[in-house]
Amino acid sequence: MTRKIAFIGLGAMGGPMASNAIRSLGPIHVFDVVEANLARVVAAGGVRCASVAQAAQNADIVVTMLPATPQVHEVVAAALAVMKPGGIVLDMSTISPAGTDAAAAMCEARGVRFLDAPVGRLASHAAAGKSLFMVGCDDEAAFDEVKPLFEAMGDTIIRCGGRGTGIRVKIVNNFQVLTIAQITAEALVLAAKLGLDVETVKAINAGTTATNGQMQVNFATKSLLGDTEPGFTIDLAHKDLTLAMEAANACRLGLPGGAAIHAVYGAARSGPYARKDFSSLLDYAAELAAISPPRLQAK
Repeated sequence: MTRKIAFIGLGAMGGPMASNAIRSLGPIHVFDVVEANLARVVAAGGVRCASVAQAAQNADIVVTMLPATPQVHEVVAAALAVMKPGGIVLDMSTISPAGTDAAAAMCEARGVRFLDAPVGRLASHAAAGKSLFMVGCDDEAAFDEVKPLFEAMGDTIIRCGGRGTGIRVKIVNNFQVLTIAQITAEALVLAAKLGLDVETVKAINAGTTATNGQMQVNFATKSLLGDTEPGFTIDLAHKDLTLAMEAANACRLGLPGGAAIHAVYGAARSGPYARKDFSSLLDYAAELAAISPPRLQAK
């Protein structure tokens, strides 16, 4: 791929993804408002840019991986002012469906094509080049142009439907992930209170229909080993769960279980847990129960 690519947003997910893309496809113009994030990707071969406009100037493809709807709209507007006509904006952020629809309309008004392709799995998967992409797209030619990027950054591409379906699937999937994380934390604290061995609990979970990625992958490689550095913060998890609750409200749909767990995230983010990995829900639940957080034996 010899076309000019810009990648905006180089955080815990975007940084590793951009670095993997550079290794496979060659130099990419990169920008992030956080200097440390930018420096890491420049060290991996990215072309340092001082602004969104500099990165996106005459770009064929602009990738955005940003924390929330306002940032996506701000960056897309800045990029559209300097992009080539007929270029592509590939938004991989997790934002509101209405926000995605508005970004797509902004692009359409400027003659730029738009795909939404939010990312599944964890930061560790992004680093390993094993991300999953949920793609919403109406334009097959545009999909073909960005497909090498997906292949450089991940190992699973799922076509979800037309434009805007990717973000809608992502919100549903994150609703499950984030609610299961809290149930997993509560189950582990219950097990500790009952005097059970956490290794045994994990093994039983793996062999039954109770098994889930939080118990077997995320908690097992993060909080159950005492590592609560993000990954994916409780603050961002609360934002994503809020998106699900707002989407349900717009559909006149009640999600009572989700509402209860949304309140837990809201409480957890009011203090020091806000910037910890969302698997630290285990430590938060243990703190509320006045016990030491259960831990696996390091291997």
